[in-house]
Amino acid sequence: MSEKKKSAYAEAGVDIDAMMGSLQNIKADVKSTNTDGVVSEIGSFGGLFKSPGADSLIVSSVDGVGTKLKVANMADIHNTVGQDLVNHCVNDILVQGAKPLFFLDYLGTAALSPKVFEDVVSGFCKACRENGAALLGGETAEMPGLYPNGEYDLVGTIVGTVERDKVITGEKIRENDVMIGLPSTGLQTNGYSLARKVIFETAGKKLDDLVPGTDVTFQDALLAIHKSYLNEVMAVMEKIDIKGMAHITGGGLYDNVPRVLPKTVDAQFDRATWKTPAIYEFIEEQGQVDHEEMYRVFNMGIGYVLMVAAEDVEETVAILAENNQPSIVVGKIVAGSGQSVLIN
Repeated sequence: MSEKKKSAYAEAGVDIDAMMGSLQNIKADVKSTNTDGVVSEIGSFGGLFKSPGADSLIVSSVDGVGTKLKVANMADIHNTVGQDLVNHCVNDILVQGAKPLFFLDYLGTAALSPKVFEDVVSGFCKACRENGAALLGGETAEMPGLYPNGEYDLVGTIVGTVERDKVITGEKIRENDVMIGLPSTGLQTNGYSLARKVIFETAGKKLDDLVPGTDVTFQDALLAIHKSYLNEVMAVMEKIDIKGMAHITGGGLYDNVPRVLPKTVDAQFDRATWKTPAIYEFIEEQGQVDHEEMYRVFNMGIGYVLMVAAEDVEETVAILAENNQPSIVVGKIVAGSGQSVLIN
């Protein structure tokens, strides 16, 4: 019996059969993320989801993983970057008090690797289950000639909801309020272009080398999963009037916190209140990066910030501790013009 002739499209770099086979393989995993709001099956032209109701607002955000994907390719580990993306997007809408409803993904590549695709989607599914979000749909695009061979890009969209009278905007933030920082799990999803250049080019380190002063490899440090703060923050929201929140992504403390500040106050961070993780010290020293620039490129150990009234600090910290979330009082709100001010 003669072998099946390879299609002209496959010869050009796009194998539809491989893609359809992978889609079949992920169906059960994707279905495991279904929530009560899902009313469609994977494979539909559009995902269907029940409306949250007239008294709720829809909150959405879109983001990517950046060049952390380069590290995933170097390590040939692809089941964590999907978690990174979902968690990053969840944190972005959490800032406004929103819970996620569903997530949509885009994966673009030169030629689909079924194993890589299925590993990435397994990460999406794991994080969606953990965050109570449905993986409602996505797009997988093979575009030889546009993406480098063997590499891929990821983009995710999160859609969530918050009751109209519970939206957190930052407009209630006032002088003497206190900022509570939640530690990051690593670089999360920002600063990887600089980190890779310094670690692998300037310093000549390998993935299995240890970060100086630690027992953690560069691979583990760089691929540490971007944490979702959803459950811990929601526990606080049930009892405390959170005045504002910031997800510390690209732009660091300098640029992200001012996005929620009224123009009458500044956020004054005391850098002496937390210890900068060793990997940042290594990047700063080896790359001869200006100390202040480090705080604009990286989160420097603080992944999320809550602003609460001074009288609510003790209870907020206690609630976080009950939910196994370490926290640090990292600064206060002072009179100003809507900027982040870092001291010490």
